[in-house]
Amino acid sequence: MLPDLESLRCFVAAANHLSFRKAAREVALSPAAFSERIKRLEDGLEAPLFVRRPREVRLSAAGTRLLPQARRALDESRRCRDAVHADGPRQLELTLGTRFELGLSWLTPALGPLARARPARTLHLYFGDSADLLARVRTGEVDAAVTSARFAISGYRYVSLHDEDYAFVAAPRLLAQRPVSRPADLEHHTLLDLGRDLPLFRYLLDANGRVGLPIARHEYLGTIAAVRLRLLQGAGIAVLPRYFVADDLSRGRLRPLLPLLRLARDAFRLVWRVDHPEVEALDQLAEDLRALPLR
Repeated sequence: MLPDLESLRCFVAAANHLSFRKAAREVALSPAAFSERIKRLEDGLEAPLFVRRPREVRLSAAGTRLLPQARRALDESRRCRDAVHADGPRQLELTLGTRFELGLSWLTPALGPLARARPARTLHLYFGDSADLLARVRTGEVDAAVTSARFAISGYRYVSLHDEDYAFVAAPRLLAQRPVSRPADLEHHTLLDLGRDLPLFRYLLDANGRVGLPIARHEYLGTIAAVRLRLLQGAGIAVLPRYFVADDLSRGRLRPLLPLLRLARDAFRLVWRVDHPEVEALDQLAEDLRALPLR
């Protein structure tokens, strides 16, 4: 049997308080009636939702998985009620996940224009790395995420927003000390990158048949902003998104390396779960984001 909304309301209250007595008061039930409601929900789902111990109640693994879905179901139920009594355009709130640099340089400045274009839609931002964003899209904590991360997991739908080009760059003062005119010269340099699991250098290797490019050492910095800062300090060489270093290149703060080597292209995508209830709204959001220049 499918869980009813009142049982889900009791479950969420218990999860919030981690106390059946406090949760029972919140939903105006006696402790006995509240405990029976939770037991019926567990019986219907055929899984314990709480670990019960003397003076302690905590979520089980199954309860932890259910909680974001239960909250979402209650939110949708309230939206059903609001939709019946609403006047004018339907108000919609969406949480959009983004990595830090893209969120700060592109999406945060875009919130004003996006709000003016569609006043009935409110956008919230959540910042995280690619793995965290996709996990939160899966659990429903984030409605959609903007990412260029590669993934091969079923259950997601995505729409391409903008192509992402890359540049292989270094600071002029570093190149004055250790010039790079051929791939063999790279053996005298430090490669700055995000991490071993998500190297941006792969965009150069993949485009050139993973040719041998000797690198003296690696330095992993975790974020694109940190890599750029170390580049400007003359600490090494790196592959970075071109939009992120376009101003540095135009002002001569960074210079391209080995222009005959190709760099692979990628794309920013808006990703959401295939069963998301606001598919039309997310399609519209994708269209609005595509109309905003990437910066």
